[in-house]
Amino acid sequence: MSADTLIDFPFSWRGDRLPAEVEELRFSSPVRRVRTIAGDEAWLVSSHALCTQVLEDPRFSLKDTSAPGVPRQYALTIPPEVVNNMGNITGAGLRKAVLKALNPKSPGLVDWMRGYAGELVDGLVREGAPVDLRGGFADPYSAGMHCRILGIPRADAPRLMRSLDLAFMNSACPVAGARLNWDRDIAYMTERLDDPVTNGLMAELAALRTDPDYAHLTDEMLATVGVTMFGAGVVSTAGFLTMALVSLLQHRELRAELVADPGRIPAAVEELLRINLSIGDGLPRLALEDVRLGDVQVRAGELVLVLVEGANFDPAAFPDPHLVDLTRPNSAAHLSFGGGRHYCPATALARRHAEIALEVLLERMPRFRLAVPIEQLVWRTGFMKRLPERLPVMW
Repeated sequence: MSADTLIDFPFSWRGDRLPAEVEELRFSSPVRRVRTIAGDEAWLVSSHALCTQVLEDPRFSLKDTSAPGVPRQYALTIPPEVVNNMGNITGAGLRKAVLKALNPKSPGLVDWMRGYAGELVDGLVREGAPVDLRGGFADPYSAGMHCRILGIPRADAPRLMRSLDLAFMNSACPVAGARLNWDRDIAYMTERLDDPVTNGLMAELAALRTDPDYAHLTDEMLATVGVTMFGAGVVSTAGFLTMALVSLLQHRELRAELVADPGRIPAAVEELLRINLSIGDGLPRLALEDVRLGDVQVRAGELVLVLVEGANFDPAAFPDPHLVDLTRPNSAAHLSFGGGRHYCPATALARRHAEIALEVLLERMPRFRLAVPIEQLVWRTGFMKRLPERLPVMW
């Protein structure tokens, strides 16, 4: 393709193979002009070194991607002030409470995850093959964990899950239903603040309302923490776990290795994080001033998109990047958790969440395999995560 041709991004919604454009662009033009879903122009960055530069340079802002009039990847489906959620939490003085809730070493959390994962897998085994590992395992396991962390009833997870299909859409124009979902979920979380059976993070947030140091917080601000943590957390953890399962289904030798030696699962999770294609778009940043990026001069006000899969499969950073290598010395250098000031605060929890899920699944269903040809998987389109709508398996 000509370097002057404006190409459309994203390239592909399929999560079972790296889009061909990725390696071509990284080799020929690692900072390349693209057209977004919203119809705006942006710079797509596809090498590990340059992606890292963007994520770590404060002149590239996440918060300002929601400002009025700036180029966009897609229409916002949440209020603009929520885009920089961790920044908002820090500004409100809530970061300590949130990080405490996201700690996988919280009393009883690991045992709960292992028990609930086992309950779900046992239910699938009783049901009999074929079963949907996404709808019957990855989604409810992730949703249940976040309900426990927030201290809200697990029975309410399905109603909150329904909102995510719209909240994380990539649409060229605003989606009316997304705002309806947002208002409904904020009302739900606000009710939990006054519910005597609420515990976990939402109870801690509710208790702050009597502290004079937090008098600036409104119920809506506190509810927003709950809504965004559930949404972003479930979409991210369930999305990665589903795609990790897709990768295991594609790499049967790896699955056999982990069944034989479960102690290697943490190393496998790191490599699965690196090779997974669950991030369906680019991580957006807005240039606050003119910045030299490789051979390109990015101007203030221009949108820059970090192509995580470009960085994670960059042979300059990861030799033989398509090989799943459990001894890779720098596997944790992947960018699947972002980087810089906006590095995901739940990395330890996300890793432990996936490790336990794989431990339980491989112990109780060691011979699981796709029940359909992989070409028959139906991939969701126009979504922030690459996801198969269903992941049917047998054993």
